[in-house]
Amino acid sequence: MEKAIAIITARGGSKRIPKKNIKEFCGKPIIAYSIEAAIKSEKFCEVMVSTDSQEIAEIAKKYGAKVPFLRSERTSDDYATTSDVLLEVISRYKEQGREFQYICCIYPTAPFVTKEKLTEAIELIDTKKALAVMPIVEFSYPPQRCYVMNANSSIEYKYPQYAQSRSQDLEKQYHDAGQFYVYDTVNYLKNQGKIWKNILPVVVSELEVQDIDNETDWRLAELKYQLMCK
Repeated sequence: MEKAIAIITARGGSKRIPKKNIKEFCGKPIIAYSIEAAIKSEKFCEVMVSTDSQEIAEIAKKYGAKVPFLRSERTSDDYATTSDVLLEVISRYKEQGREFQYICCIYPTAPFVTKEKLTEAIELIDTKKALAVMPIVEFSYPPQRCYVMNANSSIEYKYPQYAQSRSQDLEKQYHDAGQFYVYDTVNYLKNQGKIWKNILPVVVSELEVQDIDNETDWRLAELKYQLMCK
């Protein structure tokens, strides 16, 4: 059994940002950042891209990734989940006689992924024997003090018991950074991709995280990336 494989999931049919996964980001296709970080980490026996697009496949190969097969029709539509894609990739490699102790799913629009983060994640799962490792980021404002809008359009505290609490006295809460996930393959298959516990974190800063769902998000991500590179 081989140690680990990096699987970059890059479907071709982006709706809100056309050709999102290969759109130029600070000088090169955004998918290139995920590929290069995985390769530079030297933690993976193979860095592959799962796609249904020949155009994405060619760009991925240009930056050093393998594309040994294209996605099936079942995992190429709008309803396919990331788990569907990963399970298919694992199955296809098994048909070729290759199995991996760990799989690392990396999103193609994650320019803040670095070789250091990937290395830390692989070493964590390998030494601590967790089911998964993922990067998380602290909420910039305490969710306990959020407002909701009621039926007459006025606002009220969702959790009034925390209305007078100081931010520093509230429990820190975190959310998914949306960059990558490392899984123990045996347990991933056993649970059909549904891993909800025994997950270890790689904590990252707010500067290193940006959801990219529209053009404004894209510009913000570029500005953050440029700040990090200074």
